[in-house]
Amino acid sequence: MRVFFSVLFWLIGSTLAHADCAGTDLRPTLSDAARAEIATRIRDMPNPTGNHWLATRGAQEIRLVGTMHVDDGRFDAVTERLRPLVAASDLLLLELTAEEEAAMVERLASDPSFFVLEDSSLPDLLPEDDWQRIAEAVSARGMPPFMAAKFKPWYVSMILAMPPCMDVTLGGATGLDARLQDVARETGTPTAALEDPITVFEAFEAIPLEEQAETITAGILPPNVAEDIFATLREAYFEEQTAESWVLSGVLTAEASDADPREVRSAIAEMEGALLRDRNRAWMPVILDAATPGTSIMVAAGAAHLPGEDGLLALLEAQGFTLERQPF
Repeated sequence: MRVFFSVLFWLIGSTLAHADCAGTDLRPTLSDAARAEIATRIRDMPNPTGNHWLATRGAQEIRLVGTMHVDDGRFDAVTERLRPLVAASDLLLLELTAEEEAAMVERLASDPSFFVLEDSSLPDLLPEDDWQRIAEAVSARGMPPFMAAKFKPWYVSMILAMPPCMDVTLGGATGLDARLQDVARETGTPTAALEDPITVFEAFEAIPLEEQAETITAGILPPNVAEDIFATLREAYFEEQTAESWVLSGVLTAEASDADPREVRSAIAEMEGALLRDRNRAWMPVILDAATPGTSIMVAAGAAHLPGEDGLLALLEAQGFTLERQPF
């Protein structure tokens, strides 16, 4: 669990409003061992590249677009290329629609127990030295320590996984998801959500409070390191190296963490299960129910959901769909 939240921002779009980050692509500086690990892990991975795919089965047509949940100027051209395809779709499926986002924010505002510690505070749960490190780190991200003290450890961990250059808020998500949703609104294409976003938060809630607290300080990265990791994943995304980007997120975070390598591998495996594999399989009935014969739908979800044996592409292929990579 120690690095669980350090790559979480790559998966959860509803919490990222804006990122004005620079950073340096770390791939040219990777060690030989890191390069070998990445190459080994993606060598036999199904569909390791590509942010735009077409899946067809008879008269059923599903377009899959791997998104990034943080905005970038390069999405201007991507959005324009995808605009006619969104307009021609009978439905756009997203991780989170504007309506679900508004309902989620309202629900969380009315029920702060999702985020707020009711009977204790972080200084009560942590050694003083650890709390002081956290207080300094949240201050660098624009959050007063007295406010962070009352948030549950998983939420503080998620905030600290972000570079200080990133504005972290609930609601107002940007990125390609939001842009495609704007296009759908302009062109009259219906939208729907792949899941109830509360289910993701409920997964965090299932982690014992003490275990959550133990993860916080291990997830604090130096600001420049966090920004460089973000920049690296962003560049890999725009090169459509979807599998490499996901593997990189774990490798780079592990290198920057002082956690035991075995704990790192265990944490990443648990995260892949909860936030990728399980969600992909839960989404499949929603996608297949929407993709009735004679319709064309578009599924826009985080790019990490596309590749791999448990990726959406492989799951569709197992259902008899033919896959064709498309221009992004």
